[in-house]
Amino acid sequence: MTGDLVRASRPLSWINTAYPFAAAYLLTTGRVDGALLIGSLFFLVPYNLALYGINDVFDYASDLTNPRKGGVEGALLPPARHRAVLVASVVTCLPFVLALVLLGPPLSWAVLAISLFALVAYSAPPFRFKEVPVLDSLTSSVHFVSPAVYGLALARADPVPATFAVLGAFLLWGMASHAFGAVQDVVPDREARISSIATALGAATTVRLALAAWCAAGVLVAMTGPPGAFAGLLVLPYLALALPYARLRDADSARANGGWRHFLWVNYAVGAAVTMILILYALRNGALP
Repeated sequence: MTGDLVRASRPLSWINTAYPFAAAYLLTTGRVDGALLIGSLFFLVPYNLALYGINDVFDYASDLTNPRKGGVEGALLPPARHRAVLVASVVTCLPFVLALVLLGPPLSWAVLAISLFALVAYSAPPFRFKEVPVLDSLTSSVHFVSPAVYGLALARADPVPATFAVLGAFLLWGMASHAFGAVQDVVPDREARISSIATALGAATTVRLALAAWCAAGVLVAMTGPPGAFAGLLVLPYLALALPYARLRDADSARANGGWRHFLWVNYAVGAAVTMILILYALRNGALP
């Protein structure tokens, strides 16, 4: 059962939620403390188990016809394991949530509540935001941006224009990434009568919107000034991955999986570059412990 829970939590994606929280908190406070450790561990494993486990349970019927599922892109657990996944999601998250509530100010409680609501509402009825075109991409992006916002709130950060620009860029990046990822599932989603931004707008239009959102994210980051502005160039690999699919026909949308598989690894390379920029920023501003 432990192996099933690990697969359901998508280990390849753990860093995508823990890193934004840890970076935001550490750069704001400049210290390693209990809140940083508890929050990082929460957003590393329990958060992802709940996020993806709930998704796997409520998407099981449609995932059966999706050739991508059953590996690193979806656990495809049998129905007999679904209850255990849901229970484990609650049990593993609850102690961390309680500890973080005790450690944080009221604003952080609100941010954490929104983050957890988005986590559940994306996949679980009666909300199923993942089936509301555009809202699906927005909610998916919130899954990754909210840990960073929570880190800032927990650290009692003073908001500045550059922070809003970076968070806005991150939100656009997340929406673009979700939209591009949805393109490869146009055919199976339509067969299963599941709505998404890609099924509503079509493959080519969705890819072009993703390209535009990535470009806008790059521009927003560039406006923050050096050294952060250099991160605006990091949208280029994503543009290179998606551009070949800008004229993709709906019937051939499964071809976008080739770009998506590269996308998963590009994230790690881009994350390493972002880390170097953040270290440079921290050294210049004395934000490291």
